[in-house]
Amino acid sequence: MMSAPRLPAALAPFVATLSPYDLGTGSAGVHRGLPSTTVSITIPEDPMEIAWLGRPSSRRRLRAVVAGLHLEAAELRQVGGTRGVWLTLSPIGARALLGVPAAALAGHFVELADAVPAMASLPERLASCRTWPQRRTAVVEALATALAQQGANADANRQRAMLAALSGSERVHEAARRLRCSRRHLSTAVRAELGVTPKEYQRLLRFEAARGELVTAARTGTVGLAAVAAASGFADQAHFTREWRAMAGCTPTEWLRAEGPAARTP
Repeated sequence: MMSAPRLPAALAPFVATLSPYDLGTGSAGVHRGLPSTTVSITIPEDPMEIAWLGRPSSRRRLRAVVAGLHLEAAELRQVGGTRGVWLTLSPIGARALLGVPAAALAGHFVELADAVPAMASLPERLASCRTWPQRRTAVVEALATALAQQGANADANRQRAMLAALSGSERVHEAARRLRCSRRHLSTAVRAELGVTPKEYQRLLRFEAARGELVTAARTGTVGLAAVAAASGFADQAHFTREWRAMAGCTPTEWLRAEGPAARTP
């Protein structure tokens, strides 16, 4: 199996994922969008309905969806075509490619054309492509153009250090000590850049790690919730299950049953 082409070096620090997706035929193309540490952009073949899980009044129909960091699950539904393009950006990538900090998108899903007017024509451009390599090239070209237009971010290194400290520490005060700043200063900086608190960002990191462990275990047929909990930094299986239910709206087992080992997270 051939590996996917690498992203251009200029984009690699900002784009976490770029891939095609297919929601399949089950439940008319319904998918649960889980919390993560990235900003996601979903460009379906046909317009998508999206709502926060359990909040039907939040439902919107969008041509292409940009979703910021969030701590609750969303429900994505495609009626008609179930395929599209999915990419995720690092928090730093949001500023570099979209021109806004991730904080401006946190807890929201918006139309791509509203978030990034320069990319308004991208869905139509993708619709005219016949193959995945053509679509991938179109997205890469659009991102490269956006990066050139936004210019360099003088604070990128500081932001990388901040995120690395949070991901490499179990407690917020430990991250602040690594950065040689006060916890209050770190909290202010993280909220301004990400739109979540340092503790919430660490919750997202742990949840994301657990999701990866779950999918890996499911693919190898060795799912053990206690082992997944331990590998992901949870106190025990009960803690893991409570947190998963709070952030995904279901148990880990229910999610695996619905999404399967091939689950993706647009």
